[in-house]
Amino acid sequence: MGPKKRKVVTARPGARERRSGLSVQLQPGVGQGAEPEPRGHLQQQLPEEAPVTSVYFNKVAHRRLSSGFFNRPCVTLAKEFLGQVMVRKFPDGSEVKGRIVETEAYLGGEDQASHSCGGKQTPRNAAMFMTPGTMYVYQIYGVYFCLNVSSQGDGAAVLVRSLEPLHGLDTMRQLRSKRRREAGKPLKDHELCNGPSKLCQALDITKIFDRGDLATGNEIWLEPGPEEINGADIVSTSRIGIGYAGEWVNKPLRFYIKGNKCVSVVDRDAEKEKD
Repeated sequence: MGPKKRKVVTARPGARERRSGLSVQLQPGVGQGAEPEPRGHLQQQLPEEAPVTSVYFNKVAHRRLSSGFFNRPCVTLAKEFLGQVMVRKFPDGSEVKGRIVETEAYLGGEDQASHSCGGKQTPRNAAMFMTPGTMYVYQIYGVYFCLNVSSQGDGAAVLVRSLEPLHGLDTMRQLRSKRRREAGKPLKDHELCNGPSKLCQALDITKIFDRGDLATGNEIWLEPGPEEINGADIVSTSRIGIGYAGEWVNKPLRFYIKGNKCVSVVDRDAEKEKD
């Protein structure tokens, strides 16, 4: 008796085959006895893995702005901050995010508006003399906090002045309400972080973050912004609330994104000069 003829089974249209745990669509008329496609080919047909967003996974590292980003002269860093995204992660795993839209540069040395003017170093301002990317958080009026980040230069730091809320606005609003009168009007979105102390309230940034590293911390960090900010978009003007600083009062060391509604104080004259 001769050898048995091999029976070829043709798959029905729409039938699926299981191979090594992968679900593969069979084409009509292609038998299961046909030569299987290489495994690598099958894997290429699968959708790409969704990006990991948790800071506790290594894959997020490429999204964070590393220490090299902060290692710049103060004025340069203040401008480069514009458009970057600040992320605040809370103990329950939730996050709030805001895009930086306004900053101020404090140069140290001769800058009479700087806490480190004349090279003065104290336990309070020690973070200004630490590695670029170190957070300097100080309190004003014994109640409110402000967030600065050290840069190149002895005692130089950038004040983060305003954010554009992007994510977690309800949480921001709840945190802001703790400091407001019950009869106060509900805050509009652009009012949540339009000032240095307001953004610290909305992100729950307090003195405990002083001297923390913005490049490696697990509770606050920066990520690249969704779009690049070019020089034509940046307004340079005088800083706010430094009437005591002599000739430094009018130095154009405040920077903001032109036309952004979340900027704390708009300088129309400086904007006209940009046009």
